[in-house]
Formats: sequence, C-alpha cells, structure tokens
Amino acid sequence: MKSLKKHSIFYAWLFPGLLAIMLSCTGEKEQRTPKDLSAESIIPIPVAITPTNSSFLLTAESGILLDGDQEILTKAAQPLTELLRPSTGYELPVAPLGESIPGGSIILSMPGKDDSLGEEGYELSISEDQVKVTANGLAGIYYGIQTLRQLLPAKVELSVAQEGPWEIATGTIRDFPDMEYRGAMLDVARHFFSVEDVKHYIDLLSLYKMNYLHLHLSDDQGWRIEIKSWPNLTTHGGSLEVGGGEGGFYTQEQYKGLVQYAMERNITIVPEIDMPGHTNAALSSYAELNCDGKATELYTGTEVGFSTLCTASEVTYKFIEDVVREVSEITPGPYFHMGGDESHVTPMEDYIPFVNKVQEIVAAHGKKVLGWDEIAHAELKPNTFVQFWDNVKNTTNGMNQGAKVLFSPAKKIYLDMQYDSTTKLGLHWAAYIEIDSAYIWDPLALVPGIRKENILGVEAPLWTETITNIDELEYMVFPRLLGVAEIGWSPLEKRNWEDYKVRLGKQSTRLKALNVDYYPSTLVPWVE
Repeated sequence: MKSLKKHSIFYAWLFPGLLAIMLSCTGEKEQRTPKDLSAESIIPIPVAITPTNSSFLLTAESGILLDGDQEILTKAAQPLTELLRPSTGYELPVAPLGESIPGGSIILSMPGKDDSLGEEGYELSISEDQVKVTANGLAGIYYGIQTLRQLLPAKVELSVAQEGPWEIATGTIRDFPDMEYRGAMLDVARHFFSVEDVKHYIDLLSLYKMNYLHLHLSDDQGWRIEIKSWPNLTTHGGSLEVGGGEGGFYTQEQYKGLVQYAMERNITIVPEIDMPGHTNAALSSYAELNCDGKATELYTGTEVGFSTLCTASEVTYKFIEDVVREVSEITPGPYFHMGGDESHVTPMEDYIPFVNKVQEIVAAHGKKVLGWDEIAHAELKPNTFVQFWDNVKNTTNGMNQGAKVLFSPAKKIYLDMQYDSTTKLGLHWAAYIEIDSAYIWDPLALVPGIRKENILGVEAPLWTETITNIDELEYMVFPRLLGVAEIGWSPLEKRNWEDYKVRLGKQSTRLKALNVDYYPSTLVPWVE
C-alpha cells in the first residue's frame, strides 16, 4: 500500500487528476478543500460558530433525509429543493431517514428537545460526510436552511444549472434570535405595489431571517385593501396614487394569497389601517365619514396631517368595526396596526377617546393593537404595542403604561431617507442615513430607562412618496435592511461595524445573483 501511495503521488504530479482516481480505486477518502466556517459572510451573524476547517461536498448523489414529523419536514424541505435543484442540476430526492445515512446527505431533524434554541433557533452541523439542520420546529429548520444557503456559492441563487463544486465549510453553528419581532414595513398607499412585487420583497426578507412584513394599506393618497361592506374605498379611494398615476388595490383573495405566501417563508403579515388621520382616501370615498357630510377630493400630493375621521360620529365607529372585522378575518397573525400618527387636525380631547375606542374594537376581533408612538397619549390597554418612530416622550409614556416597544427610529432605519445629499430618491427630513448609521445603534440606548424586556423588536419602514417601482425599492432598502436584520437577530456583543462591513461586502455577489439593485456605498469593501 505504501508503495502504491508513493507512486500515486509521483504520477499525479506528472498527470493532474490521476491521484484522485487512483486513491478512489484503493478506497482512500477524497481529500476535501480546507474552509474556515468562522470566515464565512453570514448575515445576521450567528450566536456561535465552531469551525473544523474542512468542507462538505454536495454532489449528484446527495439527497435530503427527514428525521421527525414527515409532514412538517416535507414542507420544510420544499424551499431547500426549490433553491438547490435549478442551480446544481441535482435531483436531491427527499426521503425519511433510515438506519444508514448515505454520504453527502442533508438531514433535516426536528426532535423538539432543545429548549435553548427556542421556537426559531437551529443547530447546523456540517461534517465532510453530511449536513444536519436541527430545530424544535418548522421556523428553526427554515432559518437553518437560510444559513446553509449563505454558506453555498452565490451562484446557487441562479435559476439555471451552474458548474460546481458545491462546497460548504465544516463545523457547527448554534443560533437563535435576540428579538421576537424582526420586521420591515412597506407603504403601498402612496405608490401601489403589485402582488408579485410584494412576494419578491418577502423572498428577500426571509433570506435574512426577518419574520414580519407590515403593510401600510391606507393613507390620504390611496386605499389598498378590499372591504366588501364599503366597496367604494377601493373603486374610488384606491384609484390614484402620489403624482396622479393609476393606483390599485388587493382583493381579499389576493391579500389572503400574500398572507399564505409569507407564512410559507415564516413571515407574518401585519395590516395597517391608519386612523384617525392619514384618511383622505376614505373621506373622499364616503361623505358620511366627514363631520360636514361632504366628501373630500382625492389627493395625490405628499403633505401630511390635514385629514381626520369624524371622531364623534357613530357612523365612523361602524366603519371602523367593519374594516377591522373584515381585515382581521383574513389575517391569521396576532397584530392589527391602527396607525395613529400625525393626526394634527384631530383635537387631543377627541384623539384620546378615539384611540381608546379603537383598541376595544381591535381586541374584540382577537387582535393585538400596534400603533405609532402618538397613541401613547391614550390609555393603553393590555396587548397594545407602541411603535417608536420619532418621539421619545411618547414612547416612554407608553412603556410606563406597560406597553412593549417596536423600534423604528426615523433617524436610523427609515429606509426612504436618502443615503446622502446626492441620492436621487428619497427624502431627508429625518436624516441622511448611510450604511454605517443604519447599523451602529442600540435600541437600549435610544429611550432612557428602557430594558430588554420592554422591547418587542425592530422594524425598518419604507415610505413610498418618492418610490415608484421595485427597482427603486431595492435601491433604497438594500443593503441597509441587512443591518436591521442583524440588529434584530444577533446579540449586541456579536455586532461590530468593522466586522459587519466586511461580511456585507461579500454579500454583493449574492445580491447580484438575485438581481437586487443595491446602493454600493463607498464605506463597504464590496467583493466582485
């Protein structure tokens, strides 16, 4: 044997590739490429990474094995096969785990016994022979797959077969989220976005382990969700958008399809019906919602704070009851967002009882209230949450009433803000927000006296006064959204700008493979 190995090495030097063939014939294990798992550009950065400095090789003989509840794990395997089959060209059959495990297998395991991982955590164990994703439930399996996805070459994102090798660094990752709520908000009222655009956004959010999408469905410029008991909201109120262009709306069936599509990617939809302000589309659709009984004109500008529902009218609360009921019936998630911001023409003595009444209506339909920080002027009910966007005093008031806080500080993560003064899209009333500014902040430092147990999570809003299509959306959102995802998922002690910007730079090839139009900040060492 020693003689064979010695001569094999000599001849392989003369004839490249011969060594692998000869060692294979003698039963020797194929040598693997050394790869450092801790050097991979995973976003959000995992809680713990232990590298073993070798590699796993996915081949045409690889398969996906299911260890646990077959029905649930078959669902979990679907996004993995949908990712891998087109780009690798491999069949990757899915089957129950047997007594023997073929080399090159990916195992999805759900024993449900590791309390430290929680509902969304996972363990990803990679050896030269197999990859194993272990979690307590479907969400954890899904997030483990997203990490596995980022460990594969970026060309795995392409829809046509590519040349290998498909190598993954070996080692172990244990990972779970720091915050319960990790979200993004999309304003479809100022400019309307199609079902396909929203699905595309959901796909990108899920890659970075975000779990909520807040849809701003109504505003002065448009009403975007079908309400069957008040049909003119969409036929009239949804007909235009900012600038006077054609608007649009989602039928209830389309909305239910979006909810289901998001759920399959472990994302929960949060619907927002803004009130009592930001309501001109409704006021224009139904005269009786105005205190003077006269319908307003449709509005296609961008100024705010001029509209209000008639808070003393019983018809207004019948309207709200119907809207909350219909939207709640098609929204399985726990939250209903009532807006509540910038209602400048609603006197405070009317605003407070209005918010109190809406909280009761929402609770009666089995939902928890989310609202912008102005709602803290009212008497907050249990299961009402305050979304901090601007006013620390309001947020502190809400927290002192027992409300948890969802962080969306405009000066840090309003994704419609310009990157700098040369950015053609967006606004800058809150700040210019470069990549580093969107990443370098800590929720615990923004509101005096707040504690970790007071924080629901983080959410990055995109208001669309200046954003008209999906390419513009991508440019304003990416790559700032990745920083928000890491703030929501990764513990504070793991977050570091100097490390993050390097990992972010390596994400460029994946974003390009996904055809995402991102802002190439000069602060980031992008890798071509």
